[in-house]
Parts: sequence; structure tokens; C-alpha cells
Amino acid sequence: MYRRRVDGEGQERQLNIHLDPEMMAGVYANFANITYSQYEFTITFARVDHEVEEGEVPGVVVARINMAQQFYAELLAAMQDAHSKWSYREGIRNLPETPEES
Repeated sequence: MYRRRVDGEGQERQLNIHLDPEMMAGVYANFANITYSQYEFTITFARVDHEVEEGEVPGVVVARINMAQQFYAELLAAMQDAHSKWSYREGIRNLPETPEES
């Protein structure tokens, strides 16, 4: 179950989203393709075998998500925010240690 507060019509509401046990493990994707129409965006996630050296690269679609333009914009902003926070944390973690002065 996921819980998150959202603003709606002047009042704060709490989402109560249940996750089916079959979906708890999630899926792995190392490739994504984004398409769009006048009304929606579609993100297709796939697992691709990049180790194939010749010919077609095999892959399998693991999820395809269609979303309204407004939600896509909100998702993009949330992903940029999460990536910025992750980059900052990783940057701090990977800073070189300075030698102690004697």
C-alpha cells in the first residue's frame, strides 16, 4: 500500500493505493520508448539484451503506460526532482577524502 498526501480542491486528501502481491516485485527495464499523440503520452518499458553482438537486439516489453499530458508533466517534474536529490547524495558520497594536514 502506498500513501501520499495530495492537494485537491482546496483540501488535503490522502491517497490509499493497494498493490497486488503479483506486482510487489516490480519489473526490470533497461530501455524505454516514449510516444505521444494530441491527447496522451505512452511510455513503453522493455528489457533488452545488449550483449548480442550481431543482428537484431532481442527484447521484451515489460510494461506500457498511457497517461494524460498533465500527469506526464507531473511525472517528469517528480523524476527530475528525484534525480537531482539522488545526484546530490551520490556526489557527497563520492567526494574524495582530503588528507589530514600535519
